[in-house]
Amino acid sequence: MADRKRGFFGWTWFVMWRLLLLLTLLLLLLRFVPPPTTSFMLQSPYPVTQHWVSIDKLPSQIALAMVASEDQRFPEHFGVDFTAISKALNQSDDGEGLRGASTITQQTAKNLLLWPGRSLIRKGLEAGLALSLEVIWGKKRILEVYVNVAEFGKGIYGVEAASQHYFHKSARNLTNNEAARLAVLLPSPRKRDPNNLTPYLRQRVVWVERQMKQLGADYLRPILN
Repeated sequence: MADRKRGFFGWTWFVMWRLLLLLTLLLLLLRFVPPPTTSFMLQSPYPVTQHWVSIDKLPSQIALAMVASEDQRFPEHFGVDFTAISKALNQSDDGEGLRGASTITQQTAKNLLLWPGRSLIRKGLEAGLALSLEVIWGKKRILEVYVNVAEFGKGIYGVEAASQHYFHKSARNLTNNEAARLAVLLPSPRKRDPNNLTPYLRQRVVWVERQMKQLGADYLRPILN
C-alpha cells in the first residue's frame, strides 16, 4: 500500500512538473508573439472580432485610461495588490459588499488562460499566473496584452476592434474622452455601450478623466519606454 501511495504521489508530482514546464514555455513564447486566441474568446457565445496593435503604436492615453479606471497601483504592485484586497475586505466588513480587487495583471491572466467565475480555485490560479506574468513578461507586455485581449462588447476584443466598432476609427486616433469611455465598459462590457452611457457611467467617465489628469501623462512612461 505504501509503495502504491508513493507511486501515485510521484506520478502526480511528475505530471504537475511537466504542466508547469509547458505553461512556462507557453508564457515565454507569448512574451514575444501575440496570442492567437484566449480562453475567453474560445468561450465566447458571440462571433469574435479582434485586431492586435503593438502598444508602441497606440496613444499613451489608452493604457492610462485603463490603469486609471481599473488598477492605479499597477506600476507598484507585483501582480497581486494586497493593499487593494485589504481595502475591499474592510469595505465588505463595513457592509458595502465585497468588491473586486483584481489587478490588471490578474485580469490579463484570467482573460488569457482561465474562465469566468469567482471560485477560490480560479482566484488562486489567477494569482499564481499573475505572479508568473510579472516575472516572465514585465509590466509593458502585460499592458500590451491586456489592451489587446480585454472584452469591450459582445465578441469585441481589444481596443482596436472596440474603437472601430464604436467610434469608426483606429484606436491610434482615440481622444482621452473616448479612451475613458472604453475603460468604463469594464467589467460588464456586454451590458454597456460607450455611445449610450447611463448617468452613473457618464459620471464614471468624468472621474476616470480626472484620475488620468491627476496621474499625469508621464505616469506610465517608465513602463512603456
